[in-house]
Amino acid sequence: MPTLDPSDPIVLADALRAPLLRVARRLRQEAQRAGVSALDALVLGQIKRNPGVGVCGLADAEQMSRPAMSGHVKRLEAAGWISRATDTEDGRRTGLQITETGSAQMDLIRQRRNDWLAARLAKLAPADREALKAAQGPLLLLLSLEP
Repeated sequence: MPTLDPSDPIVLADALRAPLLRVARRLRQEAQRAGVSALDALVLGQIKRNPGVGVCGLADAEQMSRPAMSGHVKRLEAAGWISRATDTEDGRRTGLQITETGSAQMDLIRQRRNDWLAARLAKLAPADREALKAAQGPLLLLLSLEP
């Protein structure tokens, strides 16, 4: 592999974009094999990280319209993966939480994704695994730099 000049953000972005997209696509496919759409997985993850979040908060977090998120939440609720609970401080507001069934789905998604990724990581040379480990922090920083 040719040496990449990391000081040029445009060149680095061009080199990283395709591999990152392909890995993300494969991880989404593993979730779909578990019977969960990519959006299901995102919404379940948001609710797990933010128990009691409302539909508006989810819509904002996923940059979707509120009516579209509302329909998605109703579908997840009908599947038994999430439930609504009345806010203890504001009885007019309901928040969302993951049910045991939803938590089991999340565990299945995580296991499938981890299995897929671990199988490929095991085939890499130790130096390549170290390079990926070192890249974890900077990749996460990219997410925190969003406007």
